[in-house]
Formats: sequence, C-alpha cells, structure tokens
Amino acid sequence: MTDFPRWKYWLVLVVLLFGILYALPNAFRPQAAVQIQGSSSNPVTPALQSQVAQVLRKAGIPGVNSSIQGERLLVRFSNTDTQLKAYTALRDALGDKYVVAVNLASSVPHWLRAIGANAMPLGLDLQGGVHFLMQVDSGSVLDQQMQRYMDDVRDSLRAKKIDYDSVTRNGSSIRVVFKTAAARDAGRALIARNDSALQLTDGSSGDGGYVLRATLSPAELNKIETSIIHQNLTTLRNRVNALGVSEPVIQQQGATRIVVELPGVQDTTEAKKILGATATIEYHAVDQNADIPQILKTGIVPPEDKLYYTRQGQPIVLKKKIIASGDEMINASSGFDQQSGQPTVNVELDSAAAARMFDFTSKNVGKPMAVLYIERIPEVKTVDGKEVHTSKTKEEVINHATIQGVFSKNFQTTGLTQSEAKDLATLLKSGSLAAPMNIVEERVIGPSLGQQNIEKGLLSVLLGLSLVLVAAAIYYKLFGLVADIALVFNLVLLVAVLSLFQATLTMPGIAGIVLTLGMAIDANVLICERVREELRNGSTPLAAIRAGYEKAWATILDANVTHLLAAFGLMTFGSGSIRGFAVTLAVGILTSMFTSVTATHAITALIHGGRKLKTLSV
Repeated sequence: MTDFPRWKYWLVLVVLLFGILYALPNAFRPQAAVQIQGSSSNPVTPALQSQVAQVLRKAGIPGVNSSIQGERLLVRFSNTDTQLKAYTALRDALGDKYVVAVNLASSVPHWLRAIGANAMPLGLDLQGGVHFLMQVDSGSVLDQQMQRYMDDVRDSLRAKKIDYDSVTRNGSSIRVVFKTAAARDAGRALIARNDSALQLTDGSSGDGGYVLRATLSPAELNKIETSIIHQNLTTLRNRVNALGVSEPVIQQQGATRIVVELPGVQDTTEAKKILGATATIEYHAVDQNADIPQILKTGIVPPEDKLYYTRQGQPIVLKKKIIASGDEMINASSGFDQQSGQPTVNVELDSAAAARMFDFTSKNVGKPMAVLYIERIPEVKTVDGKEVHTSKTKEEVINHATIQGVFSKNFQTTGLTQSEAKDLATLLKSGSLAAPMNIVEERVIGPSLGQQNIEKGLLSVLLGLSLVLVAAAIYYKLFGLVADIALVFNLVLLVAVLSLFQATLTMPGIAGIVLTLGMAIDANVLICERVREELRNGSTPLAAIRAGYEKAWATILDANVTHLLAAFGLMTFGSGSIRGFAVTLAVGILTSMFTSVTATHAITALIHGGRKLKTLSV
C-alpha cells in the first residue's frame, strides 16, 4: 500500500489528537456548588469568604472549597445533598444583602479551558436546569398606548386650533369635551383622519358640553395583545442568546403566557435578572411651573404631570408625555464620560423618536429635561405557606439637566452606577420587553433528577457500541478490528466536535449518537465486501484493498449525502429536542465519513504496506 499519501497519515494523527484533547473534558463531571453574588453596596470580599466558612462550620459542613471569581463567591461541594444543606444555611445567614443560588461549577482543568476545551453541556432532561412560566402583563402596555393616544389627540386639536374643554381617559376610551357642536364635528373628522384605530361616538357631559368618546376597536386591541406576545418572544430569545444557553425552549402557551426552559442553568437569580428585567429609561420634560410644596401637602398633581423622586430623595414633577423611551432605541452601549469620568449609556434613537427629540430640544433650549429610570423587580413572598410571585416597579429620576443645545439621534445618559449602566445597555440593545412579565411558576430541575437518564443513555451507547464491535470483529476478522478502532475513534471525534461547539446533549442527542454508531459501520461493511469481491475476481491482496476503497467510496458518499439531507431537513424545520437529534446525527455522519474511509485506510496501509501478501483476513 505504498500509494497511500504520507500527509494523510499526519492528517489522521492530528485529527485523532484533536479528538482526544477536546473530548477529554467530558471525563470531568461538574461539581455541585453554591454561588454568592454581591452588589456595589455589598461586594464580595475575603471577609465574606471567611464569614461563609464560619456559617458552614456551624451547619456541620467543614472543609469546603471556595474561591472568589470576579463579583461572585463560588463554594464547591462533593454532592447535591451537601449543596442544598449549605444553600439553606447561607441563604438564612446572609439574608437580603447577597444573592445566594445553587449552581454547577466546572471541574475541567485550567489548561484545557485555556485552549477552549470544555465539557459538553447537558440538556434539561440530563443535567437539569431552570423552567419558568411567565405571565405577560398587557394591561400596562394598554395604559401606555392610551396615554399616547391622549397626547396625540390633544396635540392635534391644539395644532388645528379646535376649541375643547378637556381630554380625559376612562379605561380603554378617551373622553373629549368640546365647547360647541361645530368644534366636536371638526374634532371628530380630525381624529378619524389621524387615528383610524379609534371608534368615535357622541355623548353628553351633562353640563352643556359636547362630548366625543374615542374607544379602541376590538381588532386593534387584539392586534396590540398579539404584537406584545410576539415582541416578548423575540426579546426573550435575544436575551437567552446573551446568556449563552444552547437549545433553549422559548414558546407561547395560551394567549398570555410564555414558557422558558434553560438547560444546564442552575442560577435562577441571573436567569430571572436577564429574562424578566424591564429596566428602561424615558425622557420627560420637567414642569417648572409646578408648586411642589403644595403638591406634597395636598397630594393633588396636575392631570398632565406626575410626581417622582430623584436618587437623592428630592421631589420633582415631570410631564407625563414621553419624549423618547427605551423601546425606541436601536442601539445602546455603556462607557464613561470623557470629561467627568462618570458611567454613561450611549443611546441611538430610531428616526421617529429622533425627530421628536430634535423638535423638543429645538423649542426648549435652556429648559430642564429629566431621565426617568424604570425597573420592575420580581419578588417572592410566602402567603399561607405558599410562594406567591409578584413584582414591584421602581421609578426614579436618575438625571435632570438643562438642555444646552439641540440634539436628536445620538446622545449620552448619565446618573447610573457602572454595573447599572452595563446592565441597562444590555437590556436596551437586546430589545425591551413590550410588556412586563410576572413569573407565575418556577422550577429548578437538579442534576440528580437526570442521573437515571444519564445512566440509561450511557448504557445504551456502550451496549450498542459493544454489539457492533463484536459483530464486526467476528465477521470481518482483522478488517473488522480495524473498523472497530475507527468506530471508537468516530465516537471520540463526535464528542469532541459537539464539545467544541458547546452543543447541548439531551436524550434525543444520545439516540442520535447510537444511530450514528450503527450507521458508521455501514461504510466499512461496503469496503470489506468490495475487497472480498475483488479477491474472488482474482485480484492480488494489495490491488483488492486499493480497489475496495476506490469503488466503495461512491456508494458511501451517496448514502451519507442522503442521510445528511434528512438531518438538515430536521434541523431546518424542527425545534428543541428534534433539532438536537438532527445536529448530533449530522455531525456523526460527517465524522464517520472521515473515520470509516480515511482512518481505516491509514491503519490498513500501515498493517499491509510493503508486505508480500497471499491472502487477507477479511
């Protein structure tokens, strides 16, 4: 077999070393751990590390391994029972000052992680993970939408100089009181032309006024609710991509609920922080004419205004009308102001919001504008022994300053801490939620739950591999043993590729591996049968080997291309577990084509090359 190129030997050797190196991390199982997250006011320090050790000693859990990694403290344990015991003790001891969460810590050696070799993450059915059922609160969006309709109606009436007494809101309808019947007729024509989604009906105020009632049509209400769900689904997918979770499940359930499953994630706090966060900013004009002492004394705020507080606790009155908001930003990034050194969020508005900002700043140079920071914080309360998931909304003015010049599309926002600026930029960039969401169901599936599936999956792979190895060795003798070596090589290479791309392994994925092992031997069966046929036709052993590989290649390629098309079809149209199965199958087909043909050819050439053969063990 002197015709086998030497560079192919090196190729097989390099690929084999690559496979062993990148499959090796899967031999190191992740460790049960507890993660303690700090904040700007309560940072993670060596003093906290000592306090954690004392708490665990009192709980009867001595000798733990802990390390500080950035803004978190990671404490590792030998098993999940100790992990849960430590989690309860630390949560009760640290209280609300720190965020305590169960986690899975990687035990892969540092030198492997340094070259990008990591263990393959396991799916929700094997490793466990986080399951959320989220309820979309569309009411707040309808409130905001009706406020915008009110502002548009009021502005259009003023622009056309149509006399009216008041514009108020009652639920999902807007009530406009005019001074004359002619003014009402003109107003009706104007509103119908500008806002086709509003249904208009006449009424009486009871005090001589002429009332026009504008109500959102059922079709428009349904359109808004549908768009809210779709936008939230898109935003959640973007945020999950930021988390780096492989093969997540994000799907609509019913009319107003969304299911999110994150395999391999054990830190529910971080997941909830990213998924359920509705932190955003709004720009409002400051009402300089508002009598703040009188408002604080009586509690009566002008209908077009709202009372807020700054971070320093100072009251401030802002106009309800929103100049621009977070959902109108097309880009956002965190940084630092070059002059003051303060953390900033650099924002870029879309064309409509940029036009409004330009119009506002052009007319209000020298007047103040405020930045309102709105954050919806999930809370869990225990009522009658049951967990109740609620949320509270925090609204505070983070910055208010005098407009020094005209601007529109690009500008900076200050007044946040570095951590807040980074988080806000991430949320604005990934897209703001169309409506806030409350987590109504939350489950953390621990790794012990999937242990039985892991054992069954491993048994199925080993059993399937063993049966194929034994059958090939008995039937094809030496060539069968060569095929067995290639089959084991194929399994190692398949695991290495999946690990390199961090594909999540699920039970359907294991089924794909077993199927791949069974299909991989087909190529060697074709080669062996071709070699035997050439021997029967009178060819010499070396010529039979050469002809066997050459003539079997076309058939092998044909069969595997067909399988690849089926796998790509499943990847394109499937989702979740089906897509995971297809990915594993496709990668397995590609690796098996290399090992079954090139690797076995190299081994056969080493065994038979340069020898005078009378027969072959096939």
